[in-house]
Amino acid sequence: MALQISALFSYLRAPLGPGPLSRVCADFQGPGVRFKHMFSHLGGNQATSPVRGHIKAALRAEKFSTTTATAIWKSSQVKGSSSPRGTRGWLGKVALGAALGVSTVALVQSLHTGTVTAMAGKVNLNSAEGDWKKTKDNLLSLSVKDRRQHYSTANFVPLEAVSVWTPTAGSSEQTLCQRNEKLDQKISLYSGDITKLEVDAIVNAANKTLLGGGGVDGAIHRAAGPMLKKECASLHGCETGEAKITCGYRLPAKYVIHTVGPIAQGGVGEEEKKALRSCYKNSLTTATKNAARSVAFPCISTGVYGYPPEQAVHEALATVREYLDEHHDKLDRVIFCVFLPTDKELYLQTLPLYFPAAPTEATVKSKL
Repeated sequence: MALQISALFSYLRAPLGPGPLSRVCADFQGPGVRFKHMFSHLGGNQATSPVRGHIKAALRAEKFSTTTATAIWKSSQVKGSSSPRGTRGWLGKVALGAALGVSTVALVQSLHTGTVTAMAGKVNLNSAEGDWKKTKDNLLSLSVKDRRQHYSTANFVPLEAVSVWTPTAGSSEQTLCQRNEKLDQKISLYSGDITKLEVDAIVNAANKTLLGGGGVDGAIHRAAGPMLKKECASLHGCETGEAKITCGYRLPAKYVIHTVGPIAQGGVGEEEKKALRSCYKNSLTTATKNAARSVAFPCISTGVYGYPPEQAVHEALATVREYLDEHHDKLDRVIFCVFLPTDKELYLQTLPLYFPAAPTEATVKSKL
């Protein structure tokens, strides 16, 4: 550890010339003071502290190569990446890493290459190399704030930015379900890219191989990165109507729930209806089993699988309504994510049938 701290300070003192690093070297003074304070507590008497002695010995050792440090810094600038927390943030991480015994060079490199660095090691999210299980464990152990450094998109949409759908009183006299006020504030209709939603889980309309495909399936795999396919390969496929869960990797979503919708190009019968309902029910069940409280659904089976959207919307809303009636305490938000304007209109027209508003005074009097 002492040698790495020596290397760190030699690196920070290196004459790198004008640039972001030289402008913020002074910012390291705060962490440096804290290290000094920490060492004094660890070693008791500063004059005889073994930690202090090791640091003095390390400072007399061969200095860290400024050429290597400069190359690392320049290469990160060429890639055009930057830490969302600013230079002060990554300097603090380098200092902490040195104190924990992590390679300083590895720390500096990881800050600009989409790499997750932990005490157990480092894994590159942009590569299929490495152990996906360790990568998954590392990511799931991070806070939302820390995971944001590894998103594949900077334009993510946090849950609080997704507006709650509220039924308009009197918008529909005909309803298919009774009003349940416990479900208020739990439904959203979002028009946009599902891969940008920062929620606990997004649902993927996958094929049986789970190895990626076209449409929303391909978009999710591209945004999540190669580690997603690697974990999916370990699941050995998925049957129609079932659901399986993986990590979200580079996605803003913590998890991806993969479900396989029915192929309805030959028409919709009871078998196709049952299978589509199973997709929504099993996805919600999988979400709650993994403590996911916010879930976003795409339009399942309505693309190349040929399920008529005007029929699929009823199966989706009926299944979600039934599940929420029984498990409203396990979910905070269910988001129906649509891409086509025609799908958005279908949901706007159909949502009040399954999630009706409170009856108006006039409606109550007319029934009396």
